[in-house]
Amino acid sequence: MTQELDRAPATLPAADPGSQEILRVEGLHVHFPLRTGVLRRRVGSIKAVDGVDLALERGGALGLVGESGCGKSTTGLAILRMLEPTAGRIVFEGRDITLSGRDEMRPIRRRMQMVYQDPYGSLNPRMKVRDIIGEPLQVHGLAGDPSTYAERVAELIAMVGLLPDMAERYPHEFSGGQRQRIGIARALALNPGLVICDEPVSALDVSIQAQVVNLFMELKERLSLTYLFIAHDLAVVRHVCERIAVMYLGRIVEIARRDELYKHPMHPYTQALLAAIPVADPELEARRPRAIVTGEVPSALNPPSGCRFHPRCPQAMDQCKRIDPALVDLGDGRSVACHLF
Repeated sequence: MTQELDRAPATLPAADPGSQEILRVEGLHVHFPLRTGVLRRRVGSIKAVDGVDLALERGGALGLVGESGCGKSTTGLAILRMLEPTAGRIVFEGRDITLSGRDEMRPIRRRMQMVYQDPYGSLNPRMKVRDIIGEPLQVHGLAGDPSTYAERVAELIAMVGLLPDMAERYPHEFSGGQRQRIGIARALALNPGLVICDEPVSALDVSIQAQVVNLFMELKERLSLTYLFIAHDLAVVRHVCERIAVMYLGRIVEIARRDELYKHPMHPYTQALLAAIPVADPELEARRPRAIVTGEVPSALNPPSGCRFHPRCPQAMDQCKRIDPALVDLGDGRSVACHLF
């Protein structure tokens, strides 16, 4: 189905022509039609992403966090145009790609790549590692002669900490952490400017997660990469990202610098997320204040009126039920969507 894209008013300040901004997302909506019956009549829409504004500077790392089902991965896929946005605007490296066709997107996708959540399902089990990593070079016509191609694949394998002889193996011969390294090498094959990491360590053992996180940080410094790091684990995001955006039921509720967010969370939902992170010290764990959140996440098919968090918010007021708070810039890199501020 062809969708018409509306131009939602931007809530972020206009980009400075001389800035190093690599990505700007304004008023992004991704709605999935819900149909029923023999005639497949449309009876509603699942509002997976419902008005997201983001800006990311070149060389930076922005964490996008929230509960499962809040729209984080859908946002990442829409930015890559792997899902068609229902409304909004996506500007990548100064170019509006919101309405770009398939042929226009092909060269753009060399500059934006994704590392997927599932290291088991994202690799073709019938291809050897050398072919998996080198496939982007083949698809975009950048493989060159056989020796150049082999050298580039070997370079990528070494870059992610794998051994040269692993190029001749198949994915089933590797552990989860090694498979994710293969996925990272594939994403880096085309020298992208932006890498969207969709929960890249959530499917790995805890003992392996730290190794992969350290690899992401090393590659960022070495290759001057820009990350949009999607995760539900704030402890992981804290090590990788300088800025963090908190998402709830399709919308951004708070954006702040990492240290400020962890020291002084302002939105009640952010406070609840941070309170849920366990502390290793039992005495400190017993003393720290609790942010109690009751109930379940509402359905994206019929979200609550007003603030979407108000049915679960311990500080909800009457206006929270009636008025949807805008994401307001409070200065010093922090924005909050809450009537308390």
